[in-house]
Amino acid sequence: MESLQTTSIQSDQAPSMKHSKRGGWTTFPFIIGAVMGLTLAAGAGSANLIVFLVTVMNIKSINATQINNIITGCYSLFPVAGAVIADSFFSSFYVVSVFAFVSLLGLIMLTLASTIHSLRPPTCAIGSLACEAPSKLQYAVLYLALALASLGVGGTRFTVSTMGAEQFNKPNEQGTFFSWYFFTLYLASAISLTAIIYVQDSVSWGLGFGIGVVANAIGLAVFLLGKRFYCHTKPKGSPFVGIARVLVAAIRKRRKLETFQSQGYFHGDNTKAISSPTESLRFLNCAALRYEDDRKSDRSYSSSWWLCTVEEVEDLKTLIKIMPLWSSGILLSTTIALINSLTVLQALTMDRHLGPRFKIPAGSFLVFSILATALSISIIDRFLLPMWKNLTRRSLKPLQQIGIGHVINIFAMVGSALVETRRLRVVRTHHLNGEPPGPVVPMSGLWLVVPLLVIGVGEAFHFPGQVALYYQEFPTSLKSTSTAMISLLIGIGYYLSTAIIDSVRRSTGWLPDNINDGRLDYVFWLLTAIAFVNFGYYLLCTKFFKYQNTENHENEASA
Repeated sequence: MESLQTTSIQSDQAPSMKHSKRGGWTTFPFIIGAVMGLTLAAGAGSANLIVFLVTVMNIKSINATQINNIITGCYSLFPVAGAVIADSFFSSFYVVSVFAFVSLLGLIMLTLASTIHSLRPPTCAIGSLACEAPSKLQYAVLYLALALASLGVGGTRFTVSTMGAEQFNKPNEQGTFFSWYFFTLYLASAISLTAIIYVQDSVSWGLGFGIGVVANAIGLAVFLLGKRFYCHTKPKGSPFVGIARVLVAAIRKRRKLETFQSQGYFHGDNTKAISSPTESLRFLNCAALRYEDDRKSDRSYSSSWWLCTVEEVEDLKTLIKIMPLWSSGILLSTTIALINSLTVLQALTMDRHLGPRFKIPAGSFLVFSILATALSISIIDRFLLPMWKNLTRRSLKPLQQIGIGHVINIFAMVGSALVETRRLRVVRTHHLNGEPPGPVVPMSGLWLVVPLLVIGVGEAFHFPGQVALYYQEFPTSLKSTSTAMISLLIGIGYYLSTAIIDSVRRSTGWLPDNINDGRLDYVFWLLTAIAFVNFGYYLLCTKFFKYQNTENHENEASA
């Protein structure tokens, strides 16, 4: 994994580690153990949610789908809120501890709802008009359980990754941690999509949710056991207030530059700050200029909505510079989300048998992508990156990793289009058009595995690369928020994919109820075009982007 560079960690944490002997690889098993347990717990509560709502809670399928979409969106968007709390008010340790306990409560309630008869409606045949809907009490318990589970994931998933990175003061060690973090995340997700779903479907829902409770409890316990080994970073208050102050102060002072003589730039208590702000985005610099009327009654200066520090000005500039790069990940996530959902539709029409008795569930095909990502991350970190460094004498930078991921994702879109073209050719050869669901297409569903594997390899490059980039480039006060930006990309990507599908259905005939009568291959070629154009946009963003702390980058690369 590309080396990460953050001056704050090196200057602020290194001395603490030296004297207290905290942090470092001693904390690794505790944090990774927590990631494994908490991710398994999250999968137990969400991977098979639609089936639970329909078969156990007697909720109509469309309503169940809407509930699932809301929960999935919350799982992706809430981590940003958790990261902001960690950055602004409490340390990452306390945020993870509290929200891990919250998710535990949610899973306990889901377990009770699936096992206690009074907390769920009477069992009936799926789709029967005589099914009794949940009572108000049953709905209340269900919604509270799902809300607690969502909040729990929001407060832990990416906050714990930031805390893990804070334990290391060497950039290459931080990068290695992020690789193993993603490996564990995907491995636990794969277990949830296979083993836990099997238990829920074939054994009992209570046992399936109970496994999640045990996994959550173990993850929380392991995390708490490492408390005395962790290096803790104290929050410095909400960084977003400082950002807002810069904008307000810059606007207020835009006319004072010509009429007042400044007293230099304001640095606050930071004696090591640079003497003046950078020349980029110069209109923001006036927010840090001191004027006579900025003085307080005791003739001193302090941060306010009229005066900001140079550091606050530079933090806002950093965010503005990196946001175009971040935005290039939205369509990348959107194409992946679309492939995942459309692949399930394809699988439902194809031969999914492995041998005479076993049939792969359509929804389980996505596990191939997750496994490919987990395996690829390990190979990339252990073999490809060291090999690259030995050959070039330089580490592979985050922007390069992300770019490789973009290219691989384009190939995955092309692969999906070619597989669908072949599937439709078989459909027309055997005259399988007609009303849904239609007969099974005599073509193995394993053809779908190939593009899914390619997508998984691409994710192994661009997702860890993006986390490394944001952690490295975001202001020190926004480190937790930086790692949660990936989750925000995924959430927006899933919502945008829904909008694209709706737009395609309204304007074309490519996506009828029976995809055998449609042109799903055209949809995949459209995604290929979107991915290609988005890659061009990404290259344009990289052309105007410059790494911070360039000298440290070069030193790390040559080390």
